[in-house]
Amino acid sequence: MNLHIKNGHLIDPANGVDSLQDLFIADGAVLAVGAMPAGFVAGRVIDASGLVVAPGLVDLSVRLREPGYEYKATLESELRAAMQGGVTRLVCPPDTDPVLDEPGLVEMLKYRAKTMNLAHVHPLGALTVGLKGKALTEMAELTEAGCIGFAQAEEPVEDTTVLLRAMQYANTFGYTVWLRPQDAHIGRGGIAHAGPLASRLGLSGVPVMSETIALHTIFELMRATGARVHLCRISSAAGLDLIRAAKREGLPVSCDVGVHHVHLTDADIGFFDPNARVTPPFRSQRDRDAIRLGLLDGTVDAICSDHTPVDDDEKLLPFGEASPGATGLELLLSLALKWADDYAAGQATGERRPIARALAKVTADAARVAGIPGGNLAPGSVADVCLFDPAARWTVTGAALASQGKHTPFLGYELSGVVRATIVAGHVAYQR
Repeated sequence: MNLHIKNGHLIDPANGVDSLQDLFIADGAVLAVGAMPAGFVAGRVIDASGLVVAPGLVDLSVRLREPGYEYKATLESELRAAMQGGVTRLVCPPDTDPVLDEPGLVEMLKYRAKTMNLAHVHPLGALTVGLKGKALTEMAELTEAGCIGFAQAEEPVEDTTVLLRAMQYANTFGYTVWLRPQDAHIGRGGIAHAGPLASRLGLSGVPVMSETIALHTIFELMRATGARVHLCRISSAAGLDLIRAAKREGLPVSCDVGVHHVHLTDADIGFFDPNARVTPPFRSQRDRDAIRLGLLDGTVDAICSDHTPVDDDEKLLPFGEASPGATGLELLLSLALKWADDYAAGQATGERRPIARALAKVTADAARVAGIPGGNLAPGSVADVCLFDPAARWTVTGAALASQGKHTPFLGYELSGVVRATIVAGHVAYQR
């Protein structure tokens, strides 16, 4: 169906568009921006007055919980949450059960997602068999099945020789290795940022050096192999300093941060709130401020939701016993806009709300580092579109979330940015 989206404020960071423009869609692709093409007949017209028309969001870390963890969430529930959050493309880690280390499992996941006609799903294959850090997977076969890169999820590779060989293999074929930098031993079993607060609360700590030691190792292996690495969910100021230096050196590295870490610190644990137990842990205010600076200066390439739905039985426990993780798909847009608001409020010049700056981190920049299509609305591109009201406010409650996971440290917060429609490949998949 041909779509005409009119009277909306089009923000397309990839192409420098930030103005009132109409959008024309035909055959699942963007046909034109601005003036109506000759001979175009709209099958449906959407009046976007007062709304922002943006590329569909691209989320670099979404646990769909299938296969194996359907009691926590299902593919259907989480893809519907993606639609409600304006997320049209998502990358899912390989830590399912069974692990995504066989082509057949990847093909099944992509097929099931495609039949639902909702968000595009881009799986990461396991870097090692069973994520055990011993034997390498058949990366070429997994790529043919649809994997866009290879990761260990939350499982570090203890044997550095195995990681070296994996990166050599990946570089030979041009694959990207996705790693969350964490030392296999330092901080193991820790549940909070190692600092004064954890000490006062009697919580075992995860020191910043767990991240920085792993980064030093990764960068040495990158120098030896030339492999491209994407670093997932950086949490510390010291880690960002190392990444900044690696980028200046010219290493082919990119990184993301979890959207929760853009706003929260270890102080938000409060009175042992299990909703604030996440991995990596919330760190100090200095670290949080460094993440915000990294977003501004380009050290941090993208913001992801780090969506990890957890069921009540595993979350409503004492802090140290609760499973780490938080729901984020439906919060990604609003929390990115909150960062834009906070940034604008801190500018002495009174700069207008820089929505485009925030949107770039969850659309074009995220798509670029993942090497996937999407994140822009140039003519000829896939028509993945998010229409949202930047002024409308909503309160984060379990009932307001479509995700099967209802746990987030932002419960009770009032946030701005309500998605009014989500379009996937020219199909209106969600509208409110």
